[in-house]
Amino acid sequence: MIVGKVVGSVVSTRKNDKLVGSKFMVIEPLAELGNPSKKIVAIDDIGAGIGEIVLVALGSAARIGCNMSEAPVDAAIVGIVDSGTGLAGVIHS
Repeated sequence: MIVGKVVGSVVSTRKNDKLVGSKFMVIEPLAELGNPSKKIVAIDDIGAGIGEIVLVALGSAARIGCNMSEAPVDAAIVGIVDSGTGLAGVIHS
């Protein structure tokens, strides 16, 4: 699992049938926490918004975390961070 900031969204009118109705967000992993530096696209079933700090599950945990075990999902937003030790300068910046 990684911690990242939502920096954008992706719109896809044509997609796999199992992804219809899903929202996709662009996540920038937080380098301050030792996360990878490349941006990723994650499915968002919890309603995260641009600028929010989120928890992202990767791989098979992502499919389980968004209840889409048969969908082609590699990353899923599974939580929105309200506060956390070591995140004070990141959450409100």
